[in-house]
Amino acid sequence: MATTTPSRNRRAGLTHERVVLEAAAVADEVGLDRLTLAAVAGRFGVALPSLYKHVRGLDGLRRDLAVLGARELADALSRAAVGRSRGDALRAMAVAYRDFAQTRPGLYAASVRAPVPDDPEHVAASDGALGVVQAILAGYGITGLDAIDAIRVLRAAMHGFVALEAGGGFGIPQSVDASFLRLADVFDAAFARWAAPVRKSLPPSPRPSPARGEGETKGVC
Repeated sequence: MATTTPSRNRRAGLTHERVVLEAAAVADEVGLDRLTLAAVAGRFGVALPSLYKHVRGLDGLRRDLAVLGARELADALSRAAVGRSRGDALRAMAVAYRDFAQTRPGLYAASVRAPVPDDPEHVAASDGALGVVQAILAGYGITGLDAIDAIRVLRAAMHGFVALEAGGGFGIPQSVDASFLRLADVFDAAFARWAAPVRKSLPPSPRPSPARGEGETKGVC
């Protein structure tokens, strides 16, 4: 009876989705910055050229990971916040954000990438996470341009915390979990009395539309 080698079986099953999912697993294991097409091809037991039928090189694969990361992050945030409001939703969302960064470090790193306006798939994926945070902020009465400021500072704080934690930046023997919850509590208190600050010392700059703003407002919160 005729048989085929394992590599031929795996090559026959290659699809764009499988390649991206495997690349995400590799990125989680070794870091997004160390992801290579050769490493992904090795996981499938195929030659490197076989991947080019399914992804547009390493840059294209990183873009695909950004889309996948945005989608999975949005799903995680949405599941955490559903049925909650204001502080409860904010804390649950923040915990889900940190958990995602810890459990899927490579995919989280990919999700930070902002979409370009002419990539509707990536924009739509990023809008998912953005929508979750916008809904939470709306519970505080924060909308429009004020919401853009709120999303930026919240994202910067959460990302900074998880980046420091991942890099071994917290060495004092005190609960990091408790510190992170206090970070969420700080934003709960701030958002409860949020108002757009007066920027007399800063030169005027164009403000993006809440509906279609610059990349960093499109879901990568």
